[in-house]
Amino acid sequence: MQLDKVVNYHKALADPTRIKILILLAEGEVHGLLLAEKLFLSAATITHHCAKLREAGLINERREKNVVYFSLNHYFIQHSASATAELIYRNAKQREEVEDVENNNERLVASVIKNFFTADGKLKHVPAQLKKKLIVLEYMVSRLEQGKKYTEKEINEFIKRFHDDFATIRREFIMHQFLFREQEIYEVNPRELWARWESLS
Repeated sequence: MQLDKVVNYHKALADPTRIKILILLAEGEVHGLLLAEKLFLSAATITHHCAKLREAGLINERREKNVVYFSLNHYFIQHSASATAELIYRNAKQREEVEDVENNNERLVASVIKNFFTADGKLKHVPAQLKKKLIVLEYMVSRLEQGKKYTEKEINEFIKRFHDDFATIRREFIMHQFLFREQEIYEVNPRELWARWESLS
């Protein structure tokens, strides 16, 4: 809900007479003269307050000949009350959700690294699941220098520090956009181009 609508909603509620009118209307549709009688107010005063409530969307108005009937806009009242809380807590909630996702991702990365690498940093085997494979590849390629040009021999030697099957892993680096190759020269792509595992199930 837009901020101005939330403000108008609460402005309309910021009067004891209007709250009383809403309480009476909660029992059902009531005409203006009966509201005036129940609240010991003039018809003009009731008309004034009901106009404020109607403008803010809290009540509905219906005319029958010369009699004006008022009723609650139930959906708007209930929705606006919850929308206020949602507006107040929205940013904090989003931050919490982002933090939760980041914490879950960090735990997953730690788990994958622990399960697929030995204590001395050797890769046991390339994971079959794509998500875990990308985590492993990202972990390895992050140890290369951004902006540096590598020969194929240098890339092979780098990969062999982790696993003997350098040809397969080198192809995976290229396939998933971790590395760029041109005339047997390799460079690390910007992170924005790397295949993202975060959105995979």
